[in-house]
Amino acid sequence: MRICKAGDGNRSIRRPKGCESERRTPQRRKSNMENQDRDSGDVIPVVIIGNGPSGICLSYLLSGHTPYVSPDASHPNPLLQSKLKEQSHLSVLEQDLEYLCEGVEGRSSNPVAVLFDSLLLPDSDFGLEHSSPLSWRYEPERGISHLVLGRGPPGGAWHAMEGSMLTLSLANWMELPGLKLKDWLREKRRNVRNDRATPAEIASYYQHYVSQKSLEQNFACGTTVTEVTRVHGDGAELCWRVTGVQRREGEELGDGSTVSEEIPFSVLARNVVLATGTHDIPARLGVEGESLPYVCHSFWELEAAISRGELDQSSEPVLVVGAGLTAADAVLATRHLSAPVYHAFRRSVTDPALIFNQLPKLLYPEYHKVHQMMTQQQHGSPSSTSPSSSYPNYLSFPKHRVLKFLPNQKCVLESDSGQKTVIQVSKALVLIGSHPNLSFLPDHGRSLGVSANEAISCRRNPIDVDPFTNRVQEAPGMYAMGPLVGENFVRFLKGGALAIVSDLLKRQKLRVEDDAWVAGENGWSLKG
Repeated sequence: MRICKAGDGNRSIRRPKGCESERRTPQRRKSNMENQDRDSGDVIPVVIIGNGPSGICLSYLLSGHTPYVSPDASHPNPLLQSKLKEQSHLSVLEQDLEYLCEGVEGRSSNPVAVLFDSLLLPDSDFGLEHSSPLSWRYEPERGISHLVLGRGPPGGAWHAMEGSMLTLSLANWMELPGLKLKDWLREKRRNVRNDRATPAEIASYYQHYVSQKSLEQNFACGTTVTEVTRVHGDGAELCWRVTGVQRREGEELGDGSTVSEEIPFSVLARNVVLATGTHDIPARLGVEGESLPYVCHSFWELEAAISRGELDQSSEPVLVVGAGLTAADAVLATRHLSAPVYHAFRRSVTDPALIFNQLPKLLYPEYHKVHQMMTQQQHGSPSSTSPSSSYPNYLSFPKHRVLKFLPNQKCVLESDSGQKTVIQVSKALVLIGSHPNLSFLPDHGRSLGVSANEAISCRRNPIDVDPFTNRVQEAPGMYAMGPLVGENFVRFLKGGALAIVSDLLKRQKLRVEDDAWVAGENGWSLKG
């Protein structure tokens, strides 16, 4: 495996004491990068860019963990059950996934995602807990050598999420194969009273999963990929060159801080999997004044302001822009301080596409409460000025857009009818989604989208992949999975891992069969 050291590295700023994940310990285990032979010239079969749940699940399958259908198991879908019995001696990875997907329905547009979800959690959409018909065998001979690159610890963006809110998905929907999340949670807290977990618990679970499943040797954390290019490897084989920098922890100084280095690296890969997620770059409105200091684009900036004591019931209102779950979390966090809130969003409160109109009330009472506020406390309605209002200090602006932010901390809103309203605020939180960081690809990967030359977006323009293999249509040897192909929920991104590994194993088998034939005077014959 070639990992070319391209320089002496750059010294970075000191890291304060307490950043435990960044600090060197005396017996620090070497990362995958450090264990490689820098001059071997080998081509890695698979490099995965992204170490969130997508990359972790893919690493699990690539390591030889193989799903089979248990002989005595049954699936509640009779059509799928009959298909599963036809070749039950084969692993699911070896079967015709397109054939198995026929007639299986679910909440994802990706057929293999629906299939694998149905096999892992049969009828879970109906609140039922059927046993999975799958049994898992560890078959290391099926394993494919791979390297998982991630900027932080295993778990990806979950480590950056706010730690006290509950996840949207039920806990068992967040789990990965082979480790029940509920069982793990019971070890962490005495009483699991809620079917949902906190992001902090989920991040810890994913990190523990990598350790328990002995996947650490495949992970190189602290790495930032800067470029992915198509090149000729040794023997004129077309492959991918993945370059970037890896952050290394330096020695601890007398004041408890550490100095870290950034070491350039370069590896060659036969296949590259894009599994970066879409939480890297906050979406912007693109309006005048959006870069003013009081305008924020992440929930964490709100948390920082709260921790500094900048917001309370005497503050000017906080403007929250957006009608997604992160915006709802911001409303809840601000209301918890009794600080006043203005809430502006483009949709009507009755719009079926609004996420609150799709969530069961019993499972998500806090989001149902926000939706009630959005409905009952609308700008211009009589109830919004009533002294007996159930939600004082909250006012929603449905079907409004931000026209501009002014330097005096005033914001101009405009309704669908063109009516303008000027409001005074203490802070403005623009929480309207995010985009993936694909800066390591030419033109940020725009040519790979369903709509060519438009920015890649989970909802509006995902990467165009084959639905049964997850191969990127416009880039041979490249795959994509997770939010990049429209899968925002962990329960469905696991199907991408199944599709990719199934395709890689079949291509590997074809390559071995091709290598076993030689050309002779009388045509092709098997070697030996």
